[in-house]
Amino acid sequence: MTHSPVVTVLICTWNRAALLRETLESLAAMKVDRDVEWEVVVVDNNSTDDTRHVVAQASNGFPVPLHYLFEGRQGKSAAMNAGLRASTAPVIAFVDDDVHVSTRWLMTVRAAFRDRPDVSYVGGPVDPIWESPCPQWFEQSGKVLWGTIAILDYGLEPFVFEERQKVPLGANFAIRRTLIGRIGAFDPAVGRNSDHVLLGQELPEFFARARRIGVQGLYLPDMRVQHHVPARRLRPEYFRRWWFGKGISRARMEEIHPVTELGLDLRHVPSVAGIPRFLFGSAVRDACRWVKAIVTGNTGERFAAETQLWYFGGQLRERLRRRATAWAR
Repeated sequence: MTHSPVVTVLICTWNRAALLRETLESLAAMKVDRDVEWEVVVVDNNSTDDTRHVVAQASNGFPVPLHYLFEGRQGKSAAMNAGLRASTAPVIAFVDDDVHVSTRWLMTVRAAFRDRPDVSYVGGPVDPIWESPCPQWFEQSGKVLWGTIAILDYGLEPFVFEERQKVPLGANFAIRRTLIGRIGAFDPAVGRNSDHVLLGQELPEFFARARRIGVQGLYLPDMRVQHHVPARRLRPEYFRRWWFGKGISRARMEEIHPVTELGLDLRHVPSVAGIPRFLFGSAVRDACRWVKAIVTGNTGERFAAETQLWYFGGQLRERLRRRATAWAR
């Protein structure tokens, strides 16, 4: 390459060598205009499989520079931040290590940032690649549980994320590097760093900071990827753990950003023992939904309500823990 890349495709990976190989193959097969210079950076976050070998093997004959970077601090936020430090491109496009990108994925990203100077980030749909048949309870629950296994589809028309109080998924989004300079990088305190507690609010927290300075993001229907859904994640226990972890990380995020995406300032709402009172009201309604679904035999609705109760449990635990810590101090 005779010039610096315009776009860095950043992939953070942990023990998914076989799927990472497929992701790299899909990136290599994209149709990219010859005048667009780009690169791929793979950040290995303590993998114990043959991730390094997969990247080295793929780099032979890869259409653009393919870089391998090891990051020893466990966690997706730490890995993303390491990738940001290692790249210099003005646009950074993030994909997970288990996705297949569409043929014009990169060109869709490039065109959006070229044509919309007012936009600081973009994101697109994420379709599932089912490793095993989708459970009936998941199909019956509607879209409320899609985010648990990284499925997203906001429709066929572009829109500004802030106008609909939406954010993209971490499996498929891109940012201008200037945004990092304005709001900082990703916060490991609210992101996932193990398989034990499934935290995962690094993206909402990042975009909460972006909202605070008034930037805008754009949903791009043509920026489409497909995402592997492992069979082990299509089990009720995984959903329970995910929503409990989301409750914990959401409470941590709201401690930092008390004004929610809906404009509600949590510092000025009625509370019980320092916990927003509306959380208890939501939990009561979800419990009633759960009972009603049991009576009517609606499996999907029952499990959807149950996940919201696990979410409440995670919020409650974290808020009580923080309150107890404050008292001790």
